[in-house]
Amino acid sequence: MAEHRTMQRDALLDAARSLLSEGGTEALTFPALAERTGLARSSVYEYFRSRAAVVEELCAVDFPVWAAEVEAAMERSETPEGKVEAYVRQQLTLVGDRRHRAVVAISASELDAGAREKIRASHGALIALIVEALGELGHEQPRLAAMLLQGVVDAAVRRIEFGVAEEPDAIADAAVSMALRGVSG
Repeated sequence: MAEHRTMQRDALLDAARSLLSEGGTEALTFPALAERTGLARSSVYEYFRSRAAVVEELCAVDFPVWAAEVEAAMERSETPEGKVEAYVRQQLTLVGDRRHRAVVAISASELDAGAREKIRASHGALIALIVEALGELGHEQPRLAAMLLQGVVDAAVRRIEFGVAEEPDAIADAAVSMALRGVSG
């Protein structure tokens, strides 16, 4: 019984990712989740009390996976500069991942305080990965520098997501250059 519930919950989360990446938060409805999973709408409520609960669960499941992927890329670099580059590039590589598109859609929506706090905490964990490398590069306030660096990454993510004129690789190169050399290029 527990295994069946776990499988159903996983199917609901997978359907939620698809709905969010295809149509944003407006697409994430309980009737749509029911249709995608073959469950009755009332059954969806047995797993999640609200859309915000679905969002919170996606954050709890998906953010740690991203952070682990970013951290693994950083661990392959031996220099602080290499770690900064890996931090930026790996996040931008993940942009095409369905989990990422879902969370971008979530982040752009109106959420309750609990869901927003989960997103903030997850982003905080991601930012914490780069603080040490920025300290090694001589930043007097490495945590502040990490938050600003994440702003550069977030801006690059939006450019890639919106399908602007530049190729994703050009956006990634520009973001890495900005992260390592600032506006001086």
